[in-house]
Formats: sequence, C-alpha cells, structure tokens
Amino acid sequence: MKVWQILLIILIIIVAVLAILYFVGKRMEKKQAEQQQQMEAMKQQVSMLIIDKKKMKLKESGLPQMVIDQTPKYMRRAKLPIVKAKVGPKIMTLIADDKIFDLIPVKKEVKAVVSGLYIMEVRGIRGSLEHKEKKKGLLDKLSAKLNGDSKK
Repeated sequence: MKVWQILLIILIIIVAVLAILYFVGKRMEKKQAEQQQQMEAMKQQVSMLIIDKKKMKLKESGLPQMVIDQTPKYMRRAKLPIVKAKVGPKIMTLIADDKIFDLIPVKKEVKAVVSGLYIMEVRGIRGSLEHKEKKKGLLDKLSAKLNGDSKK
C-alpha cells in the first residue's frame, strides 16, 4: 500500500514538471518568433572583407561589454561562431549563424545580410562561395580503404 502511494506522488510530480516545461516552452517559442521578426525587419545587406573566424567564448570574443552583459548567464560559457570583418573603414566583431559559419571564407570579400551584430546570410561577391570539404579523420580514411572507395 505504501509503495503505491509513493509511486502516485512521484507520478503527480512528474506530470506537474512536464506541464510546467510545456508552458515555459510555449512562452520561449513566442519570444523567439518575436525576435526573429525584429531581426528580419532590421536586416541590411553589407559588403565586408572577412579577416578571421573562430568559435570562441563570449568573454574572449572582443564583443562590446554591453552585448556580453545582455547575454543570458547560461550562454556566456558557450562557444559562439565569431567573425572579424572589415566593414567599410571599420573592423568589427560579428556573430555568425551556426548554419552559415562553415560557408564563410577567410580573407575574401563577401556580401552578407546583417542584423545588428548578427550575420544571417553570406553570398560571394565574385561568384559563389566554395565550400571546402572537411578533412577526413583517421576512422573515415580507414573505413574508406576497407570499402575500396579511396579517393586521393
């Protein structure tokens, strides 16, 4: 009898936690949609020369202190895709979208769609962007040799 009471209490707690997570998730989804609309409204196309790109922590990135202060605490330790670029006469530190970070060429001029400090899209000025293939790891090379489809 006691075991059933304990299981019932645990079940009620689990249901309450799931309900809370559901409503918090809905609120976060609405916030994200609003932020996306604001970014779409403020976007502008800019020509820039990419100097460097790295994934680094927010504090090491060289972004303005105001941006770091506005970032949530849990995101400050995460590594972000940071791009240093020359936009006009100024050298700026920008944050790239994770989806396009690999497409950004270093030491080349690109046209980018920027919203504030956030790079949303990248296009090459002179033709398309060449996407370099990632280096194969040891396991990939060995499996390719075993399968007989080795490329040099």
